[in-house]
Amino acid sequence: MAYALLGFIICASLIFFTGKNLSKYGDIIGEHLGLGKAWIGLIMMASVTSLPELVVGISSVTIVGSADLATGDVLGSCVFNLMILSVLDVFVKKEALFSKASPTHVMAGSMGIILVAMAGLGLYLPVEISITPWIGATSIAFIIVYLFAIRVIYSFERSNNTATNTTDHHFPGAITLKKALTLYVLNASVVVGAALFLPGFAETIALETGLGESFVGTLFLAASTSFPEMAVSFGALRSGNFDMAVGNLLGSNIFNILILAIDDIFYTKGHLLKQASDINIVSVFSVIIMTAIAIAGFAFHKREKKKFLLATDTFLILCVYIINLLILYHLNN
Repeated sequence: MAYALLGFIICASLIFFTGKNLSKYGDIIGEHLGLGKAWIGLIMMASVTSLPELVVGISSVTIVGSADLATGDVLGSCVFNLMILSVLDVFVKKEALFSKASPTHVMAGSMGIILVAMAGLGLYLPVEISITPWIGATSIAFIIVYLFAIRVIYSFERSNNTATNTTDHHFPGAITLKKALTLYVLNASVVVGAALFLPGFAETIALETGLGESFVGTLFLAASTSFPEMAVSFGALRSGNFDMAVGNLLGSNIFNILILAIDDIFYTKGHLLKQASDINIVSVFSVIIMTAIAIAGFAFHKREKKKFLLATDTFLILCVYIINLLILYHLNN
C-alpha cells in the first residue's frame, strides 16, 4: 500500500511539473504555426492538457484491463476541472471570475453538457449498438459530436470577436519552432511514462483500501491527470487572461469525452461504458449541474463586488463537487 501510494505521488508530481511545460511549448508551437488563440485554446491547449487522461485511459484498458478506472478518470477529471473554477475565483480580487470572462464560453459549456449527457446515456442504456464486437455506436457518436462542437465553438468565437482571436503571448524570441518541438516531445514523453504507471498504482490503492475503482478513478486519478489544466489556468489567471483560464477547462472537458471513444477502441473486452460501473452516472449528473451553474454565471455577466472569497456561482460549483465525492464514497462502501 505504501509503495503504491508513493509511486502514485511521484507520478502525479511528474505530470504536474511536466504538464505545465507541455502546455507552454504547445502554445508556442501554435504561435509559430500561425494558429489563432481561439484555435489554440479550444483544440491545442485542451488536447495537450488532457494528454495524461488519454494515456491513463489507454493504459487502464490495455494494461490493467479496467473500464471503471478509465471511465472514472475521464468523468472525474471533468468534475475536477469545473471545481478548479472555484479555486480560481478565490484568487480573483473584488469581482467574480465569471464576470471577467467572456459570455461566449456559454457555447463551450453547452457543448460540454451535450457530450457528457451522451456519456451518461451510454452508461444507463442496458444495451449498446455494436459497430464492431467491442466498439459501440456511442463512441462513434462522441467523435462526430466532438468535431461538430469544436467547429461550432470556433465559428462562434470568431463571429463574436472575442479576445481569443488575438495573440498577446510574450514568449521568448529565442524559442524557435524546432526547439519548442523538441522540448514538447521530451515533456510529453515524461507525461506518457508517468501516466502509464498511474493506473496500476490506483488499482492497488482501490483494492487495498476498499474504496472501489470508480471512487479512486474519480478522486485520485482525475485530480492527478488534471494537474496540467490547473497549471495552465493558474498561469493564465496570473497574466490576466481570464478567457484562457476558463476556456482551457471547458475545452478540456469537451476533449475528455472524445477520450472515452478512444479508450473504447483500445478496450477489446467489450463496450467500455457497458463494462464500467453505473456509479459513474453520479459524476455525469455532477458535471451537468456544475456546467449549468457556470453557464448561468456567464449569462448573468454582471460586474458585482464579491462579499466573500467565492461568488455564489463558484461556491455552488464547489458544493456540488464535494457532494459528488460523498455520494461516490457512500455508494462504494
